[in-house]
Amino acid sequence: MSAAALLAHQQSLRLGFFLGIFAVLALWEILAPQRRLQVTKAARWLNNVGIVALNAMIERLVFPAAAVGVALFAQHRGWGLLNVAHLPDALTIAIAVIALDLVIYLQHVMVHAVPLLWRLHRVHHADLDFDVTTGARFHPLEILLSLLIKFAAIVLLGAPAASVVIFEVLLNGTSMFNHGNVRMPAALDRVLRLFVVTPDMHRVHHSVNEDETNSNFGFNLPWWDRLFGTYRPQPRSGHEGMAIGINTFRHGRLCTWLPGMLLMPFIGRITEYALNRRSWGTQS
Repeated sequence: MSAAALLAHQQSLRLGFFLGIFAVLALWEILAPQRRLQVTKAARWLNNVGIVALNAMIERLVFPAAAVGVALFAQHRGWGLLNVAHLPDALTIAIAVIALDLVIYLQHVMVHAVPLLWRLHRVHHADLDFDVTTGARFHPLEILLSLLIKFAAIVLLGAPAASVVIFEVLLNGTSMFNHGNVRMPAALDRVLRLFVVTPDMHRVHHSVNEDETNSNFGFNLPWWDRLFGTYRPQPRSGHEGMAIGINTFRHGRLCTWLPGMLLMPFIGRITEYALNRRSWGTQS
């Protein structure tokens, strides 16, 4: 596929996978939910999907070529490690997808560790429930920051455009999957989490307890948490008994409605923040 065709079709490809996976998970949540929701599904979906739509418009306005355009530009210039390594195409794509996933893991740890960035990221964590829409609920400023980090990683790696499309589809799909309020057999979960982050694995990360929040940072591949010592298999209170969200934001309107999400990074002063082992249990 030519560069122009890839740029023209990658948005449609991503949207198609997004809508398909979203529909499957939405139906699964209705048929076999893991937890009872604290806020009505209509209110949550209206506002969580609203911020997704807002982010998509901002992304198209600020970065119309998106990550694929950056990859094509780097390839044309010969920038990046993989553009000078001359490896087989399949191996190059596999390395790029895995390396980009590691970058997302490290970025996720960073936004928990840096107080200013935690202000942005807590919009994602302040959701009082955990379902498929939580997986795409991020503040627009965090989305823009994430894109800049991704662009830098693509240029340094020399990631092929095809690998970027594959990675974007996988990341969007697995983020919706591992945020799904879905019930699955424990035996199936144990097998799946060897290869992909499952809902039961990632739900621990959305606990109000800080030691649990600071675990299971992976979105797609589960290996990084085991490798870097951030893996926690289960929440101490169980999946049905654990409290979701962060202690500093428990008001339904602020946490649920779109204006509150947009204002949240600018509310309150920076004191403690999530990735701070000395203060676990006192602040989220």
